[in-house]
Amino acid sequence: MNKLRFDELELSPEMQRAIADMGFEEASPIQTEAIPIIMQGRDVIGQAQTGTGKTAAFGIPAIESIDPKDRRVQVLILCPTRELAVQVSEEISKLIKYKAGISVVPIYGGQAYDRQLRALKQGVQIVIGTPGRVMDHIERGTLQLDGVKKIILDEADEMLDMGFREDIEFVLTKIPAERQTIFFSATMSKPIMELTKKYQRDPQVVKVVHQTLTVANIEQVYFEVRNNMKMEVLSRIIDMYNLKSMIVFCNTKRMVDELVSNLQARGYFADGLHGDMNQTQRTNVMTKFKAGTLEILVATDVAARGIDVEDLEAVFNYDLPQDEEAYVHRIGRTGRAGKSGKAFSFVSGRDIYKLKDIMRFTNAKIKLAPVPSFEDVAEIKTNLFLDQIKDIIQQGKLEKHIARVERLLTEDFTSLEIAAALLKMNLKEAKAQAASEEMKGPREGFNRLFVTIGKKDRIHPKDIIETLTENTSIPSNKIGDIDLYDKFSFVEIAKEYTSEVLDRLGRTTLLGKPVSFEKAQKKMPGENAGEDGGSSSRGSFEERPRRTGGDRDRNDRERNTRFGKREKSRRW
Repeated sequence: MNKLRFDELELSPEMQRAIADMGFEEASPIQTEAIPIIMQGRDVIGQAQTGTGKTAAFGIPAIESIDPKDRRVQVLILCPTRELAVQVSEEISKLIKYKAGISVVPIYGGQAYDRQLRALKQGVQIVIGTPGRVMDHIERGTLQLDGVKKIILDEADEMLDMGFREDIEFVLTKIPAERQTIFFSATMSKPIMELTKKYQRDPQVVKVVHQTLTVANIEQVYFEVRNNMKMEVLSRIIDMYNLKSMIVFCNTKRMVDELVSNLQARGYFADGLHGDMNQTQRTNVMTKFKAGTLEILVATDVAARGIDVEDLEAVFNYDLPQDEEAYVHRIGRTGRAGKSGKAFSFVSGRDIYKLKDIMRFTNAKIKLAPVPSFEDVAEIKTNLFLDQIKDIIQQGKLEKHIARVERLLTEDFTSLEIAAALLKMNLKEAKAQAASEEMKGPREGFNRLFVTIGKKDRIHPKDIIETLTENTSIPSNKIGDIDLYDKFSFVEIAKEYTSEVLDRLGRTTLLGKPVSFEKAQKKMPGENAGEDGGSSSRGSFEERPRRTGGDRDRNDRERNTRFGKREKSRRW
């Protein structure tokens, strides 16, 4: 089905702003189907499971219908458990963030009455509660329902299974006849249908059919990770499997930007895709990703739609998707054409319930894996290297090399000692190669410019790009790599635009600070290095090479992480 973007729905500016703050761009299938119908005022039967975004499906139109000047209860939401009542209340609270005069209160068993009484006495428009406690307040006279315009039964089948039918019917009889009645249920059981016939008027059925996972050659695992450790675990897994082509999915635009910055700071070739990017930016990012000069694509579901990249090694669910269908679409991008693929999901807190729903409705077996330690990463990288050695041995054609090794055997070295020495040399080779590459300049067809502003000035790559494109005729695809240091930066510019950039931006203002763009010169051997590896005199700074294909080496990343304050950054 075609999903709608939230900005395509007829919602108030305040609601659009709240949704944007939550970082969501696109409505889930149940939201796409249900929101317009509920906003029309029709009774609805929604068939959807937990984790499909159903709270927003009924919460958004319910909030939009509220009169903030009326302090009576206008929306009543019944939930089977206190945990769900709290969860729904938290999401509703986020959605009413910019709705002045609208308040919400959860009422459920196990919580002190006085707190609930104070909230109800002050006047609230949205009450979310369990059937038993709601009925209790009605009987006590502390909950008046004469102003209710909408009643919503969330997980109605679960409430019936728990024996709440009498409580539910009692509550329904206390609400004005002129109301909108909305049922959300995972199943359309006989008891549910009996309730709908009795208490709904010509209800519209909204049903989301779950897709099943048909790709069998995808290894699916999940890691239980605290949110503040996700970045570290992501880095370990990438290094452990020596991944060179992957998509990392986030649920919000804000998280995409944050993750891209963190990955770039660690030396990874990463860039992002989300709804705030224009078509030119999107095309540039995808061109780099398909060409293999970009290792990691960080994206939202909306931005990633239609992406079809060959030989995609892995997909990461940095954030679990809002619905099961999105999970199927995400991981289905790897393991194509009979090739194997990997799908890694990060789970924290309540995400475990969402993961269980994904496994149940996609028939997918997702295994829990231990978070790899640094020792695990080193061991697996060594094993991968040894596997490469085995492959070379099996391919044969080693006669010339065998003859050379035999020279050392005549000098009383054992074959085991020779192999161990070669292994040790290889593990150091990338580090030595990276050090020698420091003397290289910009890629062919580009000049490297020195910019007198850096990370300590809170500069971001996009600030430099905007300054260039807004003040000169250079298109964004003619801007190459950008390297950020603490007090200065470097940017690659296509040679045909270098003179214009220097003429117009030799002296300019950036982030309210006087800044100059100058042509950088290579650091000569023997010169003393200044801050961040730069020369002690301007215009004579060390230049970082552009790595592509096989030149990319994880040891290079480790070197930058350990020694560099420098932030490697790809153009946005």
